[in-house]
Amino acid sequence: MYDKNKLRDLPQSPGVYLMKNLQGVIIYVGKAINLRNRVRQYFHSASNLTPKTVVLVSHIETIETIVTDSEMEALILECLLIKNHRPQYNILLKDDKNYPWIKVTLNEEYPRIMMTREHKKDKSKYFGPFTSGFAVKNTIEAILKIYPLRTCNRHVSYGKKIGRPCLNYHIGQCQAPCQGNVSTEKYAKEIDEVLDVLNGRHSDLIKKLREKMQLAAVSQDYEEAAKLRDQISGIEHIVEKQKIISTSEQDQDFIALAQEGDLGCVQVFHVREGKLLGRDHFFMEGITEVEIPEIMENFVKQYYASCGYIPSEILLEETMTDAETISRWLSQIGGKKVEILTPQRGHKFKMLEMVGENADLALKQRLLERRQKEEQSKSRLHVLGDLLALDTIPRRIEAFDISNISGTNNVGGMVVFTDGKVNRKACRRFKIKSVEGQNDYASMQEMVFRRLERAMKSDEKNTFLPLPEVIMVDGGSGHVSAIESIVSLYPVNIAVCGLVKDDRHRLRGLYFKGEEYPLKKATPLGIFLYEISEEVHRYTLGYHQILRKKEMLASSLEDIPGVGKKRREVLMKHFGRLENIKDAKIEDLMKLPGMSDKTARAIYDHFN
Repeated sequence: MYDKNKLRDLPQSPGVYLMKNLQGVIIYVGKAINLRNRVRQYFHSASNLTPKTVVLVSHIETIETIVTDSEMEALILECLLIKNHRPQYNILLKDDKNYPWIKVTLNEEYPRIMMTREHKKDKSKYFGPFTSGFAVKNTIEAILKIYPLRTCNRHVSYGKKIGRPCLNYHIGQCQAPCQGNVSTEKYAKEIDEVLDVLNGRHSDLIKKLREKMQLAAVSQDYEEAAKLRDQISGIEHIVEKQKIISTSEQDQDFIALAQEGDLGCVQVFHVREGKLLGRDHFFMEGITEVEIPEIMENFVKQYYASCGYIPSEILLEETMTDAETISRWLSQIGGKKVEILTPQRGHKFKMLEMVGENADLALKQRLLERRQKEEQSKSRLHVLGDLLALDTIPRRIEAFDISNISGTNNVGGMVVFTDGKVNRKACRRFKIKSVEGQNDYASMQEMVFRRLERAMKSDEKNTFLPLPEVIMVDGGSGHVSAIESIVSLYPVNIAVCGLVKDDRHRLRGLYFKGEEYPLKKATPLGIFLYEISEEVHRYTLGYHQILRKKEMLASSLEDIPGVGKKRREVLMKHFGRLENIKDAKIEDLMKLPGMSDKTARAIYDHFN
């Protein structure tokens, strides 16, 4: 528990505070204009705090502070720390992905159109962000069918021939500017038309193309008329899903929230130049007893810190406490004025209501899926409990596996399933210590013995509790018998069964009390046991591969004259990776403590 007497030592400056638990793990990150005053608020009467905050305070062991020059710097640092550490008691944005953009490389003499997930200041024109990469690819493909723009990354320029034209030229999908005979004026005209389509200014373009088509038909140039007809059809197909929702040509994001329990759904509608170009929803966890303005503030900070593009207007249902500071911060990132508004009436208010309805629908769908998964988990646990004749359903199942190569780097893995789902925090890895060579039975016995021994220790923070109702081992009757002999040494009631594999190492059945029960893949129990088998195998094999890589690295460095275990550790601590040691100069190697000229030369020569 945190010592309140330390509060007087906190600085009265703007900055960030990091709350840590007994294990030194960061459990909450916050910012403040005055660090001392803000942190003191957590230790006032519990009646003034939300239940979530009371639990948070009970776990605080230490508080670290980082002083900044301004509230703006504190805000930026807070966003960075939350993203890096993902603290348990912060409201976290569950989705973390980069959205696709359509990029037109206007900084090139012959621009290209492509999909990208990075928004850079490189003089290119970006459209988006979009919520579906598939839709972006389809749009680009449709545009390239209408306009034969180049797609290669050759550095082409007018009057300069570079190699032979590719297949796209021969099938009419590229004008081949690599041959140096495509005028920049003609190419630029087509790029302008593409920009008009993507900007939604397609009405005038279609009108001009229809006039050209009619002239071509009158002149009996039917091939040209057909080409123009296909262009018009393609453009209409691209823009048909763009819904005009505003007469203004501003870029706007409309954001609304729906919540139930500890789960919230934030819906974002992306409006670009008055047209709805895309929408998306995000789920936020840990929002019980949290006010809507605080939830929206957390979302806005996390979302726009890594979004890539920030519109001129961000419209929210409720006003945020730090709206002005966040607005200045976003203006700084976006390089333009960014306003955060809360409309109370009119078109924008109605638009937010529609966004809120969409958020509510998405949340209900997620909750329905969650309930279905929970029911499915209960169903297969009931079936397993009936098969093993257990008094209660097995809420905790532990699966064990062994991995080695010819008896070397002998390791084991314990994967825990709680209520039918993997509990990654409870999973454990073991280095087998008492067994030499390849002896899976003995290795498995050592692992289960160590697991149960640790569980017997009377420690309030025992991470090997509670005990499981079921232990599963990768193997048949021999493995099960070996583990049963260990379990029988303890006053526990744990069912031991084996995941039996066929000659191709595929799950065949479940071995229990001298009988093998065949499994059907399509049944809930068959799918569940297959998940357990694959997860424990993957987990154990991953640990084995890590140790092998470390051993190979140690062997590679210790083969060098003058390099032993201690010097290898110094090298790895300083350079981090073997590749960095390979690229190091002799001068860099000689700077290390205790490194002689001779050994530095030997290391350099070994890799060069």
